Amino acid sequence: MMRHGDFVGNARATRIQMQVTADFFQQTSRVLTVSELTRQIRGTLETRFGAVWVQGEISNYKLHPSGHQYFTLKDQRAQIACVIFRNTIAPLRQALVDGTQVQVYGNVSVFEARGQYQLSVQILQPRGLGLLQAKFDALKRRLDAEGLFDPARKRALPRFPRRIGIVTSPSGAAIRDLLNVLRRRAPWLQILINPVRVQGSGAAAEIAVAVRELATPNENWLPVDLIVVARGGGSIEDLWEFNEEIVARAIVDVSVPVVSAIGHEIDFTICDFVADLRAPTPSAAAELIVPDIVDLRRRIAELAASFHKCLRNFVEHQKTRLRFLSERTLVRNLVARMREAQQRIDVVRESLARLTKQEIDNVRQRFRRAEGILRVLGPDGTLQRGYSITRDTEGNVIRAVRDVRPRMKIRTRVTDGEFRSEVV
Repeated sequence: MMRHGDFVGNARATRIQMQVTADFFQQTSRVLTVSELTRQIRGTLETRFGAVWVQGEISNYKLHPSGHQYFTLKDQRAQIACVIFRNTIAPLRQALVDGTQVQVYGNVSVFEARGQYQLSVQILQPRGLGLLQAKFDALKRRLDAEGLFDPARKRALPRFPRRIGIVTSPSGAAIRDLLNVLRRRAPWLQILINPVRVQGSGAAAEIAVAVRELATPNENWLPVDLIVVARGGGSIEDLWEFNEEIVARAIVDVSVPVVSAIGHEIDFTICDFVADLRAPTPSAAAELIVPDIVDLRRRIAELAASFHKCLRNFVEHQKTRLRFLSERTLVRNLVARMREAQQRIDVVRESLARLTKQEIDNVRQRFRRAEGILRVLGPDGTLQRGYSITRDTEGNVIRAVRDVRPRMKIRTRVTDGEFRSEVV
């Protein structure tokens, strides 16, 4: 049953609806085609948004035979179609795959044939790279303003180092490359390795502490002549610990020259800028910090040959003078003095020969000492002292109980071989 108030309210609503309907037909007297409507939407979107940065997860990736790349960029609540037209961006270091988190920069547009809005990508980078790059640039500018990159501040490297310290991961490729080159070029060299993590949270603090420890001699080791901070290549995220301010401050504060050997030739870190020398790779660092023993021996042989030649010429010259003076009656008493001088030359020659042999013996002794130290500190020496090394089936070293799980296959190396076992 309708009350009077309901009737009045319904009548008012009916009049409003009729007015709205009349206004609608008056404003939409021109009917748009689908193309016209889509074109107007496209113009509105492209004008409103223009070029934007968007981040999300790649899905439905497809490389078209034409060279264009299509994929969907999505998050938990929405998605947008993306296209990278051929030759728009340089080839990526890693191929795009579904599930990759990325940041893209491009223009919002509409693909009119399908009535679908999309993002035309012009820049693509791993997610978080933009933030890290901005952080890198800010710290670089601040440290540069403080004068930490000034070449006048940097220390000269010793020409013939006897002891060096290395800060790196004990299981990485960088230490293997360094040791291989150093042993070949400078077998007399004493090497002290301070192992650290080179990636992950907290690794920067470990690196800074390791640098300071090597620069401070104690009862366990003698002073080192220089320090090498090394790591293999990787992305900006992988190398980020070497961009932390704590590492830069440690390198600047120590009194020992520091060589930075981080990543590949194209990789640059804050560590490279503050170090006294930047090497493009760990292997190149080894070649830069020590002379090649082959070149040294060649140079010594050249100097020895030159010395003997000069000495022979001097002796022949003195013999000629002796013959000339001996023919004169007034200077015959000089013959005895010349003979004495000749004897002194022989003595000097013998002394020089002894010194050369003694120096070679000293180098051999230093080499034997270094070889003994490497033998004691090396993995085989450690195993002979009763320790063992346990790895999983992939070769990763197991350092803690949390690294294993029940029924996991493991391999244990001891001094006389290796055995396999299963975790219980």
